Amino acid sequence: MIHTLSHIPERDSIPRKKGLTMVMDKGLSLREAEDFIETAGHLADFIKLGFGTSVVTKRVKEKVKKYQNAGLIVYAGGTLFEAYAIRNNVDGYKAFIDSLGLDGVEISDGSARMDHKKKCAFIHRFSSEYTVLSEVGSKSADVEIPEAQWIEMMKKELESGSLKVIAEARESGTVGIYNSNGSADTSLIDALANHIDPNAIIWEAPLKAQQAWFIRYLGAHVNLGNIAPHELIAMETLRLGLRGDTFFRFLPEGWETNCIE
Repeated sequence: MIHTLSHIPERDSIPRKKGLTMVMDKGLSLREAEDFIETAGHLADFIKLGFGTSVVTKRVKEKVKKYQNAGLIVYAGGTLFEAYAIRNNVDGYKAFIDSLGLDGVEISDGSARMDHKKKCAFIHRFSSEYTVLSEVGSKSADVEIPEAQWIEMMKKELESGSLKVIAEARESGTVGIYNSNGSADTSLIDALANHIDPNAIIWEAPLKAQQAWFIRYLGAHVNLGNIAPHELIAMETLRLGLRGDTFFRFLPEGWETNCIE
């Protein structure tokens, strides 16, 4: 697409190495997925079939193939992995994702307790066949994880074979790296960004205010996740400074005081 705007961040085409976006599909129909691919598929990198929706959604295998043909990596939400793992049926999980033709896997422990060494062993096992993303953080607001533990877990999971580590927020955006009111836990985010390569982290940011905050804070090429399909184009304009929330983020210093004559 050709435009003549200056001071616009340059965005790579897929497959991207930075500024990745993970979109959450919570049960789109095949036709809705096709419409998404046509309008915004070029702006996404990963498609997460949210939590256990892949078990109950019709024509999932066909939808997965459509996404993959568009260059997207598709995986089932980590909650589904946990549902199989807590039933001691990880082999059944592998058979299920293979039946759908998935090329990605999310390993998480946000709903069920899991020894971290065991989690890393699962990551290592699946990384030989799939693109592995692992999620750090609890889905429960009652569970507090010290910053040092967040850092150590992320490091271990990357070492075990995760392509990226996902910082938990749920689709509500009120746990993990966020406070209960949805505002960013800046102390935790700073600690993670200072000790882990920021490009190795996908920050879940389901709400517009959270997306804008991360883009203002870490720039256009921050990795963001849990983006709703119908909000992806609007979120991309945030990355480019083409929306009021990030309008001055990429303009030269002092332009915010300029008056248009």
